[in-house]
Amino acid sequence: MYIILIAVFILGYVCIALEHNLKIDKAAAAILTGVVCWVLLIIGNETLLPAQEAAGGEGGILSFLDESLLEHVGEISEILFFLLAAMTIVELMDAHRGFEVVTDKITTTSRVKLLWIICSITFFFSAALDNLTTAIVMAALLRKLLKEREDQWFFGGMVILAANAGGAWSPIGDVTTIMLWIGGQITALNIITVVVLPSLFCLLVPLIVLTFKMKGSIDRPEEPLSLNEQHVDVNTFEQRVVFWLGVSGLLFVPVFKGLTHLPPFMGMLFSLGVLWVVTELMHKNKEQHKKRALSVTGVIRKVDSPSILFFLGILLAVASLQTAGILSDLAQVLDDTFQNIYLVNIFIGLLSSIVDNVPLVAGAMGMYSLETYPQDSTFWELLAYCAGTGGSVLIIGSAAGVAIMGLLKIEFMWYVKNISWIALIGYFAGVGVLYLIG
Repeated sequence: MYIILIAVFILGYVCIALEHNLKIDKAAAAILTGVVCWVLLIIGNETLLPAQEAAGGEGGILSFLDESLLEHVGEISEILFFLLAAMTIVELMDAHRGFEVVTDKITTTSRVKLLWIICSITFFFSAALDNLTTAIVMAALLRKLLKEREDQWFFGGMVILAANAGGAWSPIGDVTTIMLWIGGQITALNIITVVVLPSLFCLLVPLIVLTFKMKGSIDRPEEPLSLNEQHVDVNTFEQRVVFWLGVSGLLFVPVFKGLTHLPPFMGMLFSLGVLWVVTELMHKNKEQHKKRALSVTGVIRKVDSPSILFFLGILLAVASLQTAGILSDLAQVLDDTFQNIYLVNIFIGLLSSIVDNVPLVAGAMGMYSLETYPQDSTFWELLAYCAGTGGSVLIIGSAAGVAIMGLLKIEFMWYVKNISWIALIGYFAGVGVLYLIG
């Protein structure tokens, strides 16, 4: 049954990768894969979960699976609510033409200069926020700055790389660094001072390579493209208030988490609620159709729901592998095979481009104690970097990649052909820097 479960998982990923050829939406393939994997867990419980059977019989197995599924759905829901709230805030900012505050200041049409500007903003913004939120915001900006779909896709791919690199050196920049920080494997100051340079090289080396490879200029949209079908005029005051309130709300999320110790999605929902109330009061005297176009009730219909369902399916499928013990078994095999912290972490990073990095890091945290590798040891620093940046190799390997894929409709195979190779160069450049300073 192990083989069947893994085969279904791989088949699902193939369908996602060949979405364009099969003419089947990737969200449909992801949802189906996630559900079928859990069905196989139920059917093959005697094979996949012998320990639970010995402990409590078939009823014990089913109870274990129910609890496991509910636990995973709870964790996944946190990500989905975070994503939904963040995307709604971005849509609301877009409806008020708020991104023109930034795009009007970016006047260059040079591909190379624009690439450096976009990637630099993404890198540091991702460290201050997190890579998922940053990816959503930057995807909206790219639609304002770039007319051609090919340009949007290429810059979107580099945004994924920059967002993941920026999140890897910040204790709040990526889910995995948050896990390691809360678990006591790393401290905030150490992860910043040690991993920032490798993360910077992870982005700089690809940018330098592309500087000599890219030529020409980009075409900007003749009119600011809106994610909304309706175009409603707003004055400068409304535009700037909603934009800066939206940005402040996004930046407030890690502060909210630090103050309340509640999950990040609660902070994002709080920011959305504040922005919702403000826009309702701001437009209360306007005509109904204008008010609706500029309110949350109007723009939320424009949120890319298939992307959220895609995310749900992917995470459910990975959760099934984790529940079956396949990921923990894999971690043990890696340790027995390589017996070298650099090789183990390099492989974990590359594997995170296929399997979500969260369960991989969770498996490593469970496998190695703080007695084996003390706090802030090279192993944990390397794990933070590799798990954070390795997902850039494939577009479905990180939360930022999944978000960009959905928002800009980037095809899986296009990403493999055009971005994966440059992401690999950056990944190994960062590992090399970490090895030299380690």
